[in-house]
Amino acid sequence: MFNSDLILNTTFALLAAPKGIGPYIRQHFLDTTFRGLYHANGFDLALLIPYFIVLILLAGYGMHRYVLVYLYYKHRKNRTVEPAARFADLPRVTVQLPIFNEQYVVERLLESICKLDYPKEKLDIQVLDDSTDETVEVARGLVERYAALGNPISYYHRTNREGYKAGALAEGMNTSKGEFIAIFDADFTPPEDFLLLTVHHFTDPQIGMVQTRWTHLNRHYSFLTEVEAILLDGHFVLEHSGRARTGLFFNFNGTAGMWRRTAIEEAGGWQHDTLTEDTDLSYRAQLKGWKFIYLQDVECPAELPVEMTAFKTQQARWAKGLIQTGKKILPRVLRSDAPLHTKIEAWYHLTANMSYPLMILLSVLLMPAMIIRFYQGWFQMLYIDLPLFMASTFSISSFYLVSQRELFPRSWPRALLYLPFLMALGIGLTITNTRAVLEALVGKKSAFARTPKYRVVSKLDKVGANKYRKRLGWVPWVELLIGAYFAATIYYAIDNENYITVPFLLLFVVGYWYTGLMSLLQGRFGGAGLSTSNHTKPFPVGV
Repeated sequence: MFNSDLILNTTFALLAAPKGIGPYIRQHFLDTTFRGLYHANGFDLALLIPYFIVLILLAGYGMHRYVLVYLYYKHRKNRTVEPAARFADLPRVTVQLPIFNEQYVVERLLESICKLDYPKEKLDIQVLDDSTDETVEVARGLVERYAALGNPISYYHRTNREGYKAGALAEGMNTSKGEFIAIFDADFTPPEDFLLLTVHHFTDPQIGMVQTRWTHLNRHYSFLTEVEAILLDGHFVLEHSGRARTGLFFNFNGTAGMWRRTAIEEAGGWQHDTLTEDTDLSYRAQLKGWKFIYLQDVECPAELPVEMTAFKTQQARWAKGLIQTGKKILPRVLRSDAPLHTKIEAWYHLTANMSYPLMILLSVLLMPAMIIRFYQGWFQMLYIDLPLFMASTFSISSFYLVSQRELFPRSWPRALLYLPFLMALGIGLTITNTRAVLEALVGKKSAFARTPKYRVVSKLDKVGANKYRKRLGWVPWVELLIGAYFAATIYYAIDNENYITVPFLLLFVVGYWYTGLMSLLQGRFGGAGLSTSNHTKPFPVGV
């Protein structure tokens, strides 16, 4: 057992030692020898003013995450579980399956859809195929097989791909028979009772859409998929539930949900002038007075991207699409007679990706600001800079930690392992997403870039082909360069004994280097970073 006197003597010795904790604190926080000698000049102010503006804006978006957590718990009693009533006679439902070059997952999709528990005479399934590769033959053959088995399924193939996914959905509605329309992307596998769990909520004539929660088939496949899963969980648990329970606007996620056909038509139908046609339609429908329901307890599994390039493609499309939707929809929202708190929440929702360009500005200004602030004194950095950093960054970790606690009440502490890497990954996406946001702001159009999926679920699976992999371009090299810049910033911080900022700066280094290196490795070396075992079905099913 330790002697208490020995511990006290050791503590006092450390505090009194020339290089101990005491001198460090006195030198950096209590020493007033040089107070008043430094005066900020015009150049310093030209750097510090933008620096603090960026920090305050980022802190605002960070505080908004705390607000969503607050709304989630405050309105817990408004959680939707059971429908208000049930149909005595089930209505007709159309299931739309928009696909594009999905030869690896289309069989799994159709297998799960044809197992849906719903009267066949009141169901029609549309495979809306815009593919330009072997998927055409694979999907057509599967549809013919399932139709021969008595399933109400039909195949539609377009060659022009006009309007991309939105165009396919709009064209499918021309021949659909259902009063309600359920939509699933190619990588989803809805449970058999999905339609029965959702359709009865439409007994309320004001309900226009029902969204369910995504879960993840390959959550434990790799470190990347674990982090991706936590990111999506935060969105589907706290953002959707917080908004839905409070009566605020929230969006259909493009899949794993059901629409009332009338709501789509009254809102103006599917439009393809943004890359997030689902969010665009959602806001237009809610502005028309339609109510949305979110079912947190109804799960719909899907496959997460297993490659960094695929994940970055997905995130960039969402970032660009939300800014496009914001430019299009926010003026209508602000002019509407919606409550003020609904308008404010819509602003934060649709402009959230502006934080990526702000992060780039922060990256540029951080080292100069650190040098200037060093000469102003450490105490000022503690009571001004640190709270802003905490509000803008640590709100992220607490936000996602709460979502894991809600979903996994027994095992949620394991998420603590992933939180630093989650924050680093978010930082690492800034280059890709900033480019997407700037393109949206200046009105540059781009094609709907799909997220490639390879039916990779377990650790025994491997990406069997690289035909869907995007070209890397210059972005990974810029990410590595910026990571090196922050490594130099860490060196400067340590050299000046600014140890408090090192953990924060380390997130930037890890984030930029991780996304850059993973993009290069997975892009240039086939399956680098993935399992070495072959996929059980390495070739397109049916070919």
